[in-house]
Order: sequence, then C-alpha cells, then structure tokens
Amino acid sequence: MARRYARGVIKEGSLYSVAGVDTHAGDRAVELMKSAVAQTHGQHVIGGIGGFAGLFDLSFAKNYEQPILATSTDGVGTKIAIAQALDLHDTIGQDLVGMVVDDIVVVGATPLFMTDYIACGKVVPERIAAIVTGIARACHETGTALVGGETAEHPGVMTADDYDLAGAAVGIVEAGRLLGPERVADGDVVLALASSGLHSNGYSLVRHILRTASIEFQDASPDFGRSWGEELLTPTRLYTAPLLHVLADETVGSAVHALSHVTGGGLAANLARVLPRGSWVEIDRAAWSPSPVFRVLCDLAGSPLTAVEGTWNLGVGFFAVVAADAAASLSTLLTAAGTATWPVGVVSVAERDLSGFEQDSKGVSGGGVRLVGSYPS
Repeated sequence: MARRYARGVIKEGSLYSVAGVDTHAGDRAVELMKSAVAQTHGQHVIGGIGGFAGLFDLSFAKNYEQPILATSTDGVGTKIAIAQALDLHDTIGQDLVGMVVDDIVVVGATPLFMTDYIACGKVVPERIAAIVTGIARACHETGTALVGGETAEHPGVMTADDYDLAGAAVGIVEAGRLLGPERVADGDVVLALASSGLHSNGYSLVRHILRTASIEFQDASPDFGRSWGEELLTPTRLYTAPLLHVLADETVGSAVHALSHVTGGGLAANLARVLPRGSWVEIDRAAWSPSPVFRVLCDLAGSPLTAVEGTWNLGVGFFAVVAADAAASLSTLLTAAGTATWPVGVVSVAERDLSGFEQDSKGVSGGGVRLVGSYPS
C-alpha cells in the first residue's frame, strides 16, 4: 500500500522561503554592496556586479616577456566568532583580503582580481553588505578588483547568525622578477615588518584563553581601553601596496630577494619556507617588543611569549629578505610608508648543525630558522 504524506498549505511563490531561503534578501544585500564593489573596478574589469562570472581583460599581459599568474585562497578562521558575538562585521572583510592578497605579493606578484564566498544561516542584507563593503574597501587599498562573489544561505546547517567567508585572488608577475629562495644569498638581511596585532591566526587559542579566564568579548579591558572583542577585531594590516611600491623602486627594488607572510605556523616556520635549503638565520628576539595584546594573553594563560611563537605573529606580520647594502634604505622606505620595519637577523650559508632550527613547513624543505635571545621587558 502506498504511503500517504500529510500535505501542508504553501502559498504560491513562497516554497523556497518555507525552507528558510530568502532570495529577495540576497538581492537586497547585493544592492547595498554594489557601490563599494564598483569602486574596486578599474579599466580592466568587464561588466559589473551580478554576472555568472567576473570578467577581467588580460590583454596588457602581452607586454610581459613571460607573464606568470599567481593565485591564493584563504579564509579568516575563528576570528569570525568575535565579529558575530559583537555584531560588528565591517572589518572582517579586510582580514580576508589580508590573508589572500598579501600571500600573492610574497612572490612579487601584483594582485589583479579577487572573488569572495560567504556561507550563512540566514541572509541579513545589512550584515552581508557590511562584510562585502569591508572586502571592497581593502581590495581598493591593495589595487585589487573585486569581480565577483557568492552568498549562500544554509538554513538547517548553520544557525541564523552564523556565517563563514573565504576568498581567492589572482595576480601577475614577470617570470624574471619572481621572488623566492633562489634569489636569497649569504649575508642577506632579514627585515621584520610590524603587524597590527593578531591578524587572523591563532584565534582558537585566543578564545580558549579567554574562556578559561571567564572573560567575555564584550567585557571591558583596562589594558586596551576598550572591550576585549574590539581589541581582538583589530583588522589585519595590509602589506601589498607598500611592498609593491618598494619592489617598483628602481634603486632598491631588485634588492628584495624574498618575502614571507607570517600567518599560520608563526614566525620561524613561515620564514623558513622562503629560504634555500642549507641556509640558516637566527632571529633576535631582542630586536622588538611584542604588542601588548600578546603579552596580556600570555599572562592570562600563564605562559611565556616563546610558547606561542609557532601560533601568533607576536608583532611581526611580514619578513623581507634583502641585500645587505640596501637593508637600511628599504627599512626607511617602508617605515615612511606607515609600516614600521627593522632588522632581525642575517642569512648565512656557513655549515653548521641545524638541529633545533625550524626547517620543514607546509611541505616545503627550506632553510633553518630559530629565535634566540629574549624579548625586551
């Protein structure tokens, strides 16, 4: 006997909304973000927002002798939980751009365009627009066209206030100007570029520390003069524009041999990835003082700063490996552009025992890196 099912009464045109998906809210979100997205579109973007695919005119690449495309994809991790807890969503987009686009400049490439993807339990147009406006604002700052994106509503899988975001970007570089381990030489100086704080890595540890200390994101912190959540939402510093400016400088641009973005894995592991096998460097902790946010969190955890060197950036968001005779000029240029920069070590190829050095990370067999000395009090 055939099984009979109870039938509900569904009004015409509302079937999908009964399942929890509101396509009209998605359209409203697009309308709210259109202006910000359009500001990232330069002469190479074809069409506007709303197409099935973003279009980018690459005909200028014929001026390259050997154009190489670079691509990167990433998200922002559990930092999103803090944005959701505070209902502040206009900075998390910059974190996404920082994680994606700043990986592209590591190889010396100029970012061309980016797409984003937002999955959420419920489309709240103003919230989605705030996220994308933050992405667009950071794309504009880095010279990257935001050519497309997707907002997917996942009711029943995510709660109404949950969302996650990811992005991907593409850049271009002349083959002869690729940066990397092959360019690094004995005696090169390692410069550290200041971070703006935690950036977007290690937030699972941050949340664990605060939870253990019974601290809520909304709680005021006397150490920061604002709530914990506001401090932890400090946007990721964007390095693309100042680094591309330096790379284009006719005097010192060619002195930059390698760049490293300090993200997941911390200080030593990320630098090791861009050094040639057999080389090594000792990073002097005494060269800088980690930002207060790192010290306060470690105090709460009852741990020394050295215990989180493989998790947090501790105030160094990027490394630049440069020729010794140009290190001072490069440091001055970057500092003048708003990114404090200072020397932290010197690359050596002298033979030595590298046990205790970080060498292999994310599948890359690189040079050896270890941190030595003590951080200033």
